[in-house]
Amino acid sequence: MMRLLVLSAMMLAVLAWAAAPPALAQQVPLQDKPFAEHKVVLQLSDGDAKKQALVLSVANNLLKAYDPDKIAIEVVVFGPGIDLLLAGSERRKQVESLIAQGVRFDICLNTVDTIERETGKRPDFIPGATPVQVGVGQILFLAENGYTVVRP
Repeated sequence: MMRLLVLSAMMLAVLAWAAAPPALAQQVPLQDKPFAEHKVVLQLSDGDAKKQALVLSVANNLLKAYDPDKIAIEVVVFGPGIDLLLAGSERRKQVESLIAQGVRFDICLNTVDTIERETGKRPDFIPGATPVQVGVGQILFLAENGYTVVRP
């Protein structure tokens, strides 16, 4: 009897897993830094210029403090924070410089879609930005995969 219950529970778990929507891990892979000893995700969810400058400064300071091959830095922007990654951002050169040094910038497509619905125009963002469907979901995914979440 107990064996039948365990078998039934296992079958239900397999069915639930098979019916579940694809995980974010399949949509947005982790950075390709196999030797990273430190992993940090910086959250930016507001459009304040001082906050944007602080996030960029933190990323830059981390690159100076650690060997760039031994640290994975990911900046996830959503909500008003996506202003940092819009094509016309005054901080575009700083963002592109950090991208060239291996920092990954993720932009929330849910926010982009909302802006498009509200304005009738899809905003252009910096080509080096990595689109993710759900910004907060990406932060959760990274945290579950060993990243330390920092919200400067």
